[in-house]
Amino acid sequence: MSVADSTAPTAERRREQRGWTWYDWANSVFPTSVITVFLSGYLTAVAKESARQDTARNGPAACAESALRDCDISAFGLHFPAGSLWGYLLSIATVVQVLVLPVMGAIADRTQNKRRMLGGLAFTGSAATAALALVGGADWGLGVALFILGNICYGASVVVYYAFLPEIAGPDERDAVSSRGWAFGYLGGGLALAVQLALFIGHDAIGLSESAAVRVGFVFSGLWWAGFTLIPLARLKRHQAPHGTETGASVLTAGFAELRSTARQARMFPLTLAFLGTYLIYTDGIATVANVSAQYGRDELRLDETVLITTILIVQFVAFLGGVLHGLAARRWGAKRTIMVSLLVWIAVVGAAFFVQAGQQGQFYALAAGIGLVLGGTNALSRSLFSQMIPPGREAQYFSLYEVGERSTSWLGPLVFAGVGQATGSFRLAIISLVVFFVVGLTLMAFVPVRRAISAAGNPVPAKV
Repeated sequence: MSVADSTAPTAERRREQRGWTWYDWANSVFPTSVITVFLSGYLTAVAKESARQDTARNGPAACAESALRDCDISAFGLHFPAGSLWGYLLSIATVVQVLVLPVMGAIADRTQNKRRMLGGLAFTGSAATAALALVGGADWGLGVALFILGNICYGASVVVYYAFLPEIAGPDERDAVSSRGWAFGYLGGGLALAVQLALFIGHDAIGLSESAAVRVGFVFSGLWWAGFTLIPLARLKRHQAPHGTETGASVLTAGFAELRSTARQARMFPLTLAFLGTYLIYTDGIATVANVSAQYGRDELRLDETVLITTILIVQFVAFLGGVLHGLAARRWGAKRTIMVSLLVWIAVVGAAFFVQAGQQGQFYALAAGIGLVLGGTNALSRSLFSQMIPPGREAQYFSLYEVGERSTSWLGPLVFAGVGQATGSFRLAIISLVVFFVVGLTLMAFVPVRRAISAAGNPVPAKV
């Protein structure tokens, strides 16, 4: 049975739910501290050092910082500027996830060893993260390999983690549990980032170089991820019998067979796919706003790095409050209505970004607070609502489609932002152009028959949706 049994002991179920939310706390350090803040600049600096050494040996005496095309590095016979490494790496890592996550989801459903898979993926990913501390000098290739491995483990562990939600929370509990987990994740990510930023800013006082402080931060991130993962592993249980009896290498073959079966059956649930398509549109807008906010603040509003770092912390901590508030609102009005209201707030916030004046830190901080209020809650309720529309027994596979779809469409928002910025010469017009994702998402959401989608998937309909 995949959906949480409402007759299960309340104390036992709540203990499992509380344990489950700790994985949001544990894994948030990877996208926040590693990807968003520290690794991009550090790995780029390592790649540029490699380019300088290669140039000194094979070309001009030095690699000028102002002439980026002279700072080339090479991989697999291809040459590209060192400054472009991070962008290409994110693209490659996303493609690899798109290939791997559906298979991992199918294996999780087939074997029902979700707890063991969660632990294995989390510990491998955390080890790869901590091992980034070994990257130094000109060894950017090691950093690339470790990041791709960590990113695969992060994405796959999230798929397995999401698949627990229908098993540990009944239909009327799910919005609250999902929102609480998402809020808890932002709080954990914010606290971990605050510790690492304090270490980075005060590195001279404790006798560390700037690069050494970053490497210590990587070890801290890995230990944080692994250490807090022990809590959900201690509390989560197996809720379904395995779908097959395969062992060893045959598990992989059976996983592909399970995936093919799910792909064929997915067409039988068009309303679930309709919601997924709607989600992919507005979440692309959400991700783009979050990802380009720093560039908008730096290039258009002329704000310094201290302001931008402070903004990241504001978003993290306000998102905790936003996640809690979304859970309370969903309990009163239902997840669909709350998501629609949240999308209206997104439209207002993105519209307000157009009017923020250059150099005005207070206005930018207020904008960050507005983003934080809706950043976590919108995604948290989308996660719980989608879990209601999944056919029982195929939770991990559908959540792999959920994650893969999000990554596969994540290029569209940045493309719109960059294209409008290039065509108009204005990042203000580029940022306001992102409103279209929220308007289209809101319009489509209004027409998704959520109750029918839940019933069609064979699940009980909660009292408020």
